[in-house]
Amino acid sequence: MGVLNITPDSFSDGGEYFDPEKAVNRARVLFEQGADIIDIGGESTRPGATRVSLADEQDRVLPIIAAIKKDLKVQVSIDTMNAETAKLAVLAGADIVNDVSGGLSDPSMFSTLAPLSCKYILGHWRGHSDVMDSRSQYSDVAREVIAELSEQVAMAIASGISRDRLIVDPGLGFAKDIKQNWNLVNRLDELESLGLPILVGASRKRFLAAALSPQEPGEVSNSRRDLATAVLTALLLQRKLYGVRVHNVEATADAIAIVESLKNSSR
Repeated sequence: MGVLNITPDSFSDGGEYFDPEKAVNRARVLFEQGADIIDIGGESTRPGATRVSLADEQDRVLPIIAAIKKDLKVQVSIDTMNAETAKLAVLAGADIVNDVSGGLSDPSMFSTLAPLSCKYILGHWRGHSDVMDSRSQYSDVAREVIAELSEQVAMAIASGISRDRLIVDPGLGFAKDIKQNWNLVNRLDELESLGLPILVGASRKRFLAAALSPQEPGEVSNSRRDLATAVLTALLLQRKLYGVRVHNVEATADAIAIVESLKNSSR
């Protein structure tokens, strides 16, 4: 899954693809580099980010979704916490709704998506960007993430979203500190108890940067973060994953190709 942020303030690439023409061109590059899904977001979820209006979010993403679906034979996901935006995005051609809040931000998300046929990625979340860092209290991060995801999955199914449409995301970086993120990554196999496909979104996040520069993680460049992301992806291929959400598709695709070649050589 290649990330395409149509925002001026995302944490690593804010403003780079805010122009519609640049956004569509970037989608084409991600596709050519090997992205199976283009994940389009119109609202930043970085810590401290200011929320945007529904109108602004929709003005940013809907034309891009339509243009990409017209231009490329690729799946598109809409990265949104808003039910109205999700529905309009699906009507514009989106195949997947990627909701980092797992239905907690907008109580009407499940009922809105129920009659649609799109896949739904349900993320673990405890609050918006302005408060999430204060909600990282866990006695056992993996167990609590699984329990909270399980509750939202049950609500989604009760609302009419069939189980075969669901994908879960442990929400790395959302209401989790550096140590908790690493603990959760190390125990991703425990999420398999939910019996659902798993998406991992670790790309360029602070906990990766902290492994490279513990004293000044904010100073670690995107290129170094991309390499760290690719290495982590290669290691995670030992587990059963639906996919990985990344900014640098080429580096990640290269890492996957190397792992697959190594596996094939032993057959």
